[in-house]
Amino acid sequence: MENTVLHVADVHKSFAGLHALSDIDLSVREGETHAIIGPNGAGKSTLLNVCIGRLKPDSGHVVFDGENLTGKQPHEINQLGVVRVFQTPEIFPELSLLENVMIPILAKRDGSFKLRWFRRFSSEKTARIEAEHLLSDLGMETLIRTDAGSLSRGDKRRLELAMGLAQKPRLLLLDEPTAGMARHDTNATIELLKRIKAGGMTKVIIEHDMHVVFSLADRISVLAGGRIICQGTPEEVKNDPRVKEAYLGEEQV
Repeated sequence: MENTVLHVADVHKSFAGLHALSDIDLSVREGETHAIIGPNGAGKSTLLNVCIGRLKPDSGHVVFDGENLTGKQPHEINQLGVVRVFQTPEIFPELSLLENVMIPILAKRDGSFKLRWFRRFSSEKTARIEAEHLLSDLGMETLIRTDAGSLSRGDKRRLELAMGLAQKPRLLLLDEPTAGMARHDTNATIELLKRIKAGGMTKVIIEHDMHVVFSLADRISVLAGGRIICQGTPEEVKNDPRVKEAYLGEEQV
């Protein structure tokens, strides 16, 4: 498909005989925001884990920008520009927000990172300025000296988003980016992701909040029982009777 940056082709994945993913075939176009929705247990996080190399599919393959990712290690896929922000924040709780965001900036620059050497480089000026700008974009400029472990769940989610953006991804995979956030923080995150979209970054989002999905998505894939039951624009998905029955419900569309 023209301008396709990510192609998941005929992917199957089972766990002890349970079919977590079956016949998964989807394409993500360059520069778009592609949402993946579905009920709990539909296979959404499993699909992202296959894309980043944490899980190997039983069959099928994943191609990013013409390169087959199947069989590659997560760090190799990350180096190609595929970055995932996890549902459970993966941060350094003993470090400040500023230091947390500087870590991926320095790691991206130097090609590797060892935590024990971090404080030696923590005064590096350009990384510090870049981290401050990212945190400011997320409305966290007053918290930059705060220990990350003391943050609320919603603020931890925003911090990890900043850490993901610090890696300058070509493809950003977001797993429940607004989980645990108050509505005003959710709306602020939506506006930030819209600005990122305007900059041309390709994103795949797993999200249960339909306000977030319909505010951001160019196209949506709906998973149920490990299979894609519908793909299309937000309007097409919203009005699809299969989606209403399997997930959204008449009252939510």
